[in-house]
Amino acid sequence: MKLNTPRWWYRRKPDYARVARLLLRPFGVIWAAATARRLTRTKAVTVGASVISVGNLTVGGSGKTPVARELLRLLRAEGIDAHALSRGYGGRLTGPVQVDPARHDAADVGDEPLRLAGAAPAGIARDRGAGARAAVAAGAETLVLDDAHQNPTLKKTVSLIVVDGETREDEWPFGDGAVFPAGPMREPFVDGLARADAVIILLPTDLAAPSPELLALFAQKPVFLARLSPDAGPPSGPLIGFAGIAKPWKVERSLVAAGADLKDFAPFPDHAGFSDRDLAFLADRAGLFGARLITTEKDWVRLPAAWRDRVVAWPVRAQFADPGGLLTLIRAASSQS
Repeated sequence: MKLNTPRWWYRRKPDYARVARLLLRPFGVIWAAATARRLTRTKAVTVGASVISVGNLTVGGSGKTPVARELLRLLRAEGIDAHALSRGYGGRLTGPVQVDPARHDAADVGDEPLRLAGAAPAGIARDRGAGARAAVAAGAETLVLDDAHQNPTLKKTVSLIVVDGETREDEWPFGDGAVFPAGPMREPFVDGLARADAVIILLPTDLAAPSPELLALFAQKPVFLARLSPDAGPPSGPLIGFAGIAKPWKVERSLVAAGADLKDFAPFPDHAGFSDRDLAFLADRAGLFGARLITTEKDWVRLPAAWRDRVVAWPVRAQFADPGGLLTLIRAASSQS
């Protein structure tokens, strides 16, 4: 599913897209019921390794993959043989298969597993149980599951949910709380939060702290702060940006906040496949301004090989304010499981 994320999903006031909200709300009820049924009727299995789930309550845009990647780095720095496991959304392979960036591309395994493979051994599997068993057979002591909060297949040692900490004007990470497709929620907020062991609020570079209102929602859970920061500043000179993520407007904001001379920006659907026609249009647009093309690391890996030298990748990473506290929580949970 290539999703063009509606901006009105994240507006709390019902004045925005009132008719669309009303028409889509019954489908949200059906979606929520189907999710609840799957969660309650699936028996979770154990696989002989600690299982850390990194997920979210919304359909995208929270930053869970950078968080999962940084968590993998932290665990491995502690001497723990941590492996990533993903469904491999957007890839043709069903798995279980270990991701090899030298051999696989986004069309094979999806864009997110390729990014995770830069931090740790990463596997994909439509069947999470089979993927977990393959990872354990390969030596994994701990599994970090990307996007698994609504997947009940594996018994989880720790369930972390990542929340977009950017709240501006009337924008809110959960909109008015409506479930997809009437809003961004994968399930009702209260239900999803109840299964979480801790919350990670991911802040953009230009926001000093989360709003007190947002923090108050998670008063009964441990909360860890992380910041999404670029590995380096954007290149000098005029730029034309584009991104196919759940909230492409956040990339535009980040580039501007980082000082980019951004002449134009093109949003695409989440996980979009970029055609030669799309890229030729962007290249023509860049030519008008004498600009270079720039996109996210996640989008760059989905580019056709012939275009990669013509587009600058702008990688970002999640940095925890208290990595030791998060590792302590994980160790405590793992010792009890």
